[in-house]
Amino acid sequence: MNVDFKKKLKLAKQNYVLYLLILPAFTYIVCFQYLPIYGAQIAFRNYRIQDGIIGSPWVGLQWFKTFFTSPRNRTIIWNTVIISIYNLLAGFPIPIIFALLLNQVKSLRYKKLVQTVTYMPHFISMVVIIGMISVFFSPTTGFINKLIGMFTGQNVYYLGMPKYYYHLFVWSGVWQSFGWGSIIYMASLSSVDTELYEAAMIDGANRLQQVIYIDIPHLKPTMIILLILATGNIMNVGFEKSWLMQNDLNISVSEVISTYTYRIGIMNSMFSYSAAIGLFNNVVNFIFLVMVNFLSKRVSDNSLW
Repeated sequence: MNVDFKKKLKLAKQNYVLYLLILPAFTYIVCFQYLPIYGAQIAFRNYRIQDGIIGSPWVGLQWFKTFFTSPRNRTIIWNTVIISIYNLLAGFPIPIIFALLLNQVKSLRYKKLVQTVTYMPHFISMVVIIGMISVFFSPTTGFINKLIGMFTGQNVYYLGMPKYYYHLFVWSGVWQSFGWGSIIYMASLSSVDTELYEAAMIDGANRLQQVIYIDIPHLKPTMIILLILATGNIMNVGFEKSWLMQNDLNISVSEVISTYTYRIGIMNSMFSYSAAIGLFNNVVNFIFLVMVNFLSKRVSDNSLW
């Protein structure tokens, strides 16, 4: 037996408690992330429940061709890309800006109060969030609609108008998640050596200059890693929110890949077709992840691998 392997085995026996601690997480990942990969082959088969996965006939790339030749595929992909990019551009910098501003607050009590208030929307159910949007923007009883109507002179059914859908979807998500998303940046800022601020003040740096030359460089590695991870999910638009906000009036802009796969896969029992679309979606995410990670590694010293 190899000497290095014996040392590693002895070390593992000495720290077996740590391995037991990660066992539930390891089991979860294996069961729900790796084992389902076996079922991805139905994207290349004409899957029938009675025949099973192996018993279903192999059709190759037939379902992928069906999707790419479908007249709706461009609209669905375009909607997914627009919402994803819009959400990334709006949702990524705001937690950073919020953390930088909150870090400048000297009152610990006020800082904790603001943190608590901004974290709370993250714990609200998505169903409740959509219910709030429906009530607030209702053309008859919505106070936001009435407030806007005071300036425009008319009440509008915003959820039924395609041109407002992207804005409602993205900015409601930003409101719900920016406080929670700032936690990791606040934690990173709390580790900045206070002597750096003192030295900067002695050199005559104001607060803005301290943020630019101390805080932002300290946050840069965290920002890059989170940006890479966010880019790796660029095509994953939340199904639950999209489905709940979708109606017959805005379906031209609200139909995304996740809702389309549910509609044809579960409601119409076209399991192989929906699996092919889902596999295409994940492959695109993986390509973006590898590309952005490669660019980050070339431009800076920060990357996932």
